[in-house]
Amino acid sequence: MNSKEGLLPRRGGVEWKEGVQIFTQVSVWIVVPILLALFVGKALDAHFGTKPIIFLVLAGVGFLFSCFGIVRVISKYMKEIKDLSEKKNN
Repeated sequence: MNSKEGLLPRRGGVEWKEGVQIFTQVSVWIVVPILLALFVGKALDAHFGTKPIIFLVLAGVGFLFSCFGIVRVISKYMKEIKDLSEKKNN
């Protein structure tokens, strides 16, 4: 196995491209909803004077939203892998 085998084009791109794409999508689903919930929750708590309540509720909602998004992305890729393996076996 030479060092350039991992960089050979496959389906219009390099082999590691799909892995990085999945990692990026999952990372975005982790970071964006939780950070938005935390910043908005902290601002709303400061505005209404309800120190940790809105912050904690929105953090929980952001966490659930992140879980939903991650499951959706992973399910999509699992289906693609299953379809590819079925096509390869036929």
